[in-house]
Amino acid sequence: MLHHGRKTPKLSRTATHRHALLANMAAALFLNSKITTTSPKAKALRPFVDRLIVKAKDGSLHSRRQVAVYMPHKEALKKLFKEIAPKMTERSSGFSRVVKAGFRRGDMAELSVVELLMDKPAEAVEKTEGGAKKKAAKSSGKSGGKSAGKSKAAKPKAKAKAAKAAKE
Repeated sequence: MLHHGRKTPKLSRTATHRHALLANMAAALFLNSKITTTSPKAKALRPFVDRLIVKAKDGSLHSRRQVAVYMPHKEALKKLFKEIAPKMTERSSGFSRVVKAGFRRGDMAELSVVELLMDKPAEAVEKTEGGAKKKAAKSSGKSGGKSAGKSKAAKPKAKAKAAKAAKE
């Protein structure tokens, strides 16, 4: 059987088990704003959560009922509509982030951290005048020739010498 039209991975589970897994992980993410899980589960969770947030941004009773079908956890549903969705009004997409976090100790499964992006988008933060002035001030230092590269390499050695002197 060909793999056409299948966006979500099966995760070695039946359809009902997979839907329950995603709903429970989404509820945990909405309640805690950050969870750690295996990478395949995290990659499957991100579009699921993003779709729920897009529906929650509408805020109507109809959208609340639509989200409740996919995520029946009442406390997480309340937090999604009252706290999370109002903070996401500036964003059109990209409500969550998946960051790789190493490997699990027992079976070396790749772990990832899924987190909600509650802050303002990075573009709006960078365009402030204070940030632009700070970046200009940092770049207008001494010449960035070969001597700058040598001083960076010398700093760890100086720290090591200072640590040895402190021990003695």
